[in-house]
Amino acid sequence: MRLFLWLVALMAAAIGIAVTARFNPGNVVLFYPPHRIDLSLNFFVVLEVALFALLYVLIRAFRATLKMPARVAAYRLRKRERDGNKGLREALKALFEGRFGHAEKAAARAAELPENAGVAALIGARAAHRMRQSERRDGWLARLTGDASMKTARLMTMTELLVDDHQPEAALQAVAELNASGTRHIHALQWSLKAQQQAKNWPEVLRLVRSLDKHRALHPALSARLREMAYEDMLADHGHDAESLKRVWSTVPTADRIKPFVASRAATALNARGLHDEARLVAEESLAADWDERVVRAYREAAAPAGSSALLQQIEHCEKWVAQRPADAELALTLGSLCLKQKLWGKAQRHLEQALSDASDARMVREAHLKLAQLHEALQQPEEAANHYRQCALATIL
Repeated sequence: MRLFLWLVALMAAAIGIAVTARFNPGNVVLFYPPHRIDLSLNFFVVLEVALFALLYVLIRAFRATLKMPARVAAYRLRKRERDGNKGLREALKALFEGRFGHAEKAAARAAELPENAGVAALIGARAAHRMRQSERRDGWLARLTGDASMKTARLMTMTELLVDDHQPEAALQAVAELNASGTRHIHALQWSLKAQQQAKNWPEVLRLVRSLDKHRALHPALSARLREMAYEDMLADHGHDAESLKRVWSTVPTADRIKPFVASRAATALNARGLHDEARLVAEESLAADWDERVVRAYREAAAPAGSSALLQQIEHCEKWVAQRPADAELALTLGSLCLKQKLWGKAQRHLEQALSDASDARMVREAHLKLAQLHEALQQPEEAANHYRQCALATIL
């Protein structure tokens, strides 16, 4: 429809010009002595229009020629941008697909465009790391050293890749540099936690776990397991003497002290260094807050010397607990062992036999038989003692 309207307008204009030119008697005279040129007005107008068109075309051609280098450069730049962006997309796609060799090659193409060089270097570093090419990975990351805008991304990537490569010291250096720049966020704390865990820096692990728990950035099960690992390593360190173990225990928050796993490990460590009074106190505080068989077992191992008031107090505590938990085999075994040490033969035999009947595993059966054998030996009953020793040996074999 538009073409038809253009044709109608063009035909109307041609008819108008033809009618106007037909009734135009004017002429144009050009003098250039001794020459004279006579032209009709219509021809002069046509000649002027043609000359204008020719000059216009020449000027446009000249300007286009002058602009040609810039246009070629712009075309090449657009082509580089297209190729660089295409390479970046291909690198990301290949990285997510697990084709790391192709991802690194595509990242090299994408890095030719300055705007994509930083992101391409990160992709190339990750791809090289997945192929276990540490030198190429470090080379990619080295390209970002002077780029301030990519500093955080570079340090976060370095931390993640170094932790994955089990290089905690280097990863912690990257974390320290990241913290020095004032950048602190949850993801950095999580990778810092993993690096500290690999470095077995357990006090720092505990600090980071508490910090991440405040932000709810750790699953409760993972948080509990990390705490257990940290306390187990800190309390089970054979390099601790009695005083250093006390100092370590004094740094443990009250909320963690009463947890069964921590309390049982602490009581065991204190018992191993002869700090039975402290071990009993730790166990009693934990059992008052949360009952657990592991803590009861540690409480039994922290038995006070025979005939002491502390041992009698232990027996009183256990009797109160038995009244509340009459079917607890571990508690019965503990009370029976304490009564045996205090030479309360009747109570000891009754509670040890109850523990034997309610025992849930071979360890308790074995220990109950051993205690009963010792009791019968003390009572000068060799046959019964021999029978319990035999049952203890069979439980050990089974």
